[in-house]
Amino acid sequence: MNHSSTPSTARVFCIANQKGGVGKTTTAINLAAGLATHGKRVLLIDLDPQGNATMGSGIDKSSVSSNLYQVLIGEATIEQARVRSETGGYDVLPANRELSGAEIDLVGMQDRELQLKHAIVPVSTDYDFVLIDCPPTLSLLTLNGLAAAHGVIIPMQCEYFALEGLSDLVNTIKRVHHNINPELMLIGLLRVMFDPRVTLQQQVSAQLVSHFGDKVFRTVVPRNVRLAEAPSHGMPGVVYDKSSRGAQAYIAFGAEMIERVVPAAA
Repeated sequence: MNHSSTPSTARVFCIANQKGGVGKTTTAINLAAGLATHGKRVLLIDLDPQGNATMGSGIDKSSVSSNLYQVLIGEATIEQARVRSETGGYDVLPANRELSGAEIDLVGMQDRELQLKHAIVPVSTDYDFVLIDCPPTLSLLTLNGLAAAHGVIIPMQCEYFALEGLSDLVNTIKRVHHNINPELMLIGLLRVMFDPRVTLQQQVSAQLVSHFGDKVFRTVVPRNVRLAEAPSHGMPGVVYDKSSRGAQAYIAFGAEMIERVVPAAA
């Protein structure tokens, strides 16, 4: 069969964690940039009304002509709303505060949890990867992300309470898989902001591996000041300081993601 005549469709992944402040947006931006450095075509969808993934990609969230809100309520297409991240080398479907109104607008719509999935279809051959940065709450927005995705990447810190929150999220993924999206699966857990000098972090990390086995990514992202500084410069850490340990980890994570999912798609 001649594969070159049939363009492959994008693999769609949610980056989710119900706990805030765990490096979700940092992971979304840097994985997008990391995949782009490996020559992949990437769309980053900012599903959080705070618009941090938009700003961290160097895009002024207040000046975009249309954004994810218009896409979800059917007033714009992704082709019309997407913006290029010049610093990151990927496309962004931007978000801003308007998106918080989408919750209310979606409630009355038929197939309300499938609006994002339907919107992605026309652009799915434009990209190798679509990454969705989910808000830290289990809302109708997050549900749209989970309903549209093939899999979930969970960035997490190796802390005492992390395992507790993790079981809630895994149960949510199972429920969405069962009720809405039979394709949805847990792709893997990414250990972020990791400090090997902290004994507790090593213990939690070992627990994760014993519980989840190969669902834990080999790549570990260290706590890194350069990654934290990068968003204020409107660029991913991978671009801001490519030689930093954090950037190197996300480039390695991009390679691991390609290795993990491309054989399944080929």
